[in-house]
Amino acid sequence: MPVLTPEVVEFLNHGTRTGMLGWTAKDGRPLVAPIWFLVEDDTIVFDTGADTAKGRAILRDPRVVLTADLPEPPYAFVQVQGVAETSTDPDELLRTATALGGRYMGADRAEEFGRRNGVPGELVVRIRPTKVVAHLDMTA
Repeated sequence: MPVLTPEVVEFLNHGTRTGMLGWTAKDGRPLVAPIWFLVEDDTIVFDTGADTAKGRAILRDPRVVLTADLPEPPYAFVQVQGVAETSTDPDELLRTATALGGRYMGADRAEEFGRRNGVPGELVVRIRPTKVVAHLDMTA
C-alpha cells in the first residue's frame, strides 16, 4: 500500500488547502466536490452526511480519489487514489469535525464546527491510499 511521503503530507497540510473528492455516481457518471480534509496516520480523513451524494456513493462503492493543488507558480498537485472506510462512532465524529473546524475556521471556532458537524447522520470517511501521484513543482 502506498504511503504519503513527508513532502506530500506537508503539501496536503499547508494552510487551508481544500481537496477535490471524486467518486462514481450510481449511474456511472464521475462526480467531484470540494471538501475539507485532514491527514492522519497515512490516510485522508473528512466528514460528510451519510445521505449526501458523496456519502451514498462511498457507502455503495468505496473507491474514491482526492486531488489538492497549488494554482500558482510553481504549480503543484497531489492525487490520492484509494478506498474509503466509514465510521459513525460518535466520539470519532466529534473529534474529526472539531479538528476540521479548527483547521479551516480557526481554533476559536473548532468546537462550534465540531458540535455542528459531529452529529448523528454524519460519516467519518478515511481514505486508505492505493496510489499517490504527486508533482510538487510543475515549473522545474
